Amino acid sequence: MSETKSTNPALVEVIRGSLVESRHFGAIAVADVDGRLVLALGDVQRPVFPRSAVKAMQAIPLVESGAADAFGLGEAELAVACASHSGDHVHIEAVQSLLAKAGLDESQLACGAHWPVSETATRELMQARRRPQAIHNNCSGKHAGMLAACVQLGLDPKGYERPDHRLQIMIAGIISETCGGELDRPHMGIDGCSVPTWALPLGALAQGFARLGTGDGLSDARARAAMRLVGACFASPVLVAGEGRFDTVAISALAPAVFTKGGAEGVHCASLPGLGLGIAVKVEDGAKRGAERALAEVIAALLPEARFALADQLEGESLNWRSTVVGRIAAGADLKRALAGMEAGPRRQDESAVR
Repeated sequence: MSETKSTNPALVEVIRGSLVESRHFGAIAVADVDGRLVLALGDVQRPVFPRSAVKAMQAIPLVESGAADAFGLGEAELAVACASHSGDHVHIEAVQSLLAKAGLDESQLACGAHWPVSETATRELMQARRRPQAIHNNCSGKHAGMLAACVQLGLDPKGYERPDHRLQIMIAGIISETCGGELDRPHMGIDGCSVPTWALPLGALAQGFARLGTGDGLSDARARAAMRLVGACFASPVLVAGEGRFDTVAISALAPAVFTKGGAEGVHCASLPGLGLGIAVKVEDGAKRGAERALAEVIAALLPEARFALADQLEGESLNWRSTVVGRIAAGADLKRALAGMEAGPRRQDESAVR
């Protein structure tokens, strides 16, 4: 991708005392299932790597292939297949269960190892004088799901993470259909967990999340698979991320009205099934705090009831190490103006959006 000078607005400001100390510039798209943009703030046509935000799309073959039924997978295993998990016991157990039911083992995971996101889980490993394994990788559930889909489809699991493997070709087609556009091979990268990641315009990513949450615009089989996966995340939100993390907090408080999923480098997306809308946020500096705050503001603007449910995320107080309030994190002026003028459009008939 060629480099161009950014004209994106400051979505979020970090204020200390009376001065703006930092700004998070970025773009936001809100779209319906047909790709109509309800909100386009910043450059929503520039391709961005969604990274882990599209894990539920990458998990569709696990259901669509029949693997979920053939191996008797429950909501916990399906949710962890869509997760960027913290590596706590509940997450590790769900991944181990998924692998075992498919006749697989941890040695086949190609995601690589890193210390758990959870500080508690990391301390437990260190106290036991153990090194992290691939199963502690936040993407291990996704990889377990990919391996299980290979088994059901009769594909060689070896090399399942490579772009030329039939499973990854299938996943690319699913992402393309769900997001309503062709994927461009020069815009493919390799994610931190070694699978392909495809850069998409932010508007297309928002459209994809509108379709993911409603099933509209997808084939019947694909819509059922998407609904089953999102429903599993609604049933087990702690498995999607972990205690205290944004996606778990938001889904726990707002399901089935909101499904959220973050990715690395300042990408965060959401589906609002009752409104038939998807949201995609990209913060240029890759900061999680900027993306989460911007997404929370958009959700609260579209669903007024979410402002109370996401109060802690929207409060924005900055504390020092003595718990003294020293500043705040707030929506930027451009974001406030854009949200004030946004029209959500007609509400869908089926508010639950889980069928």
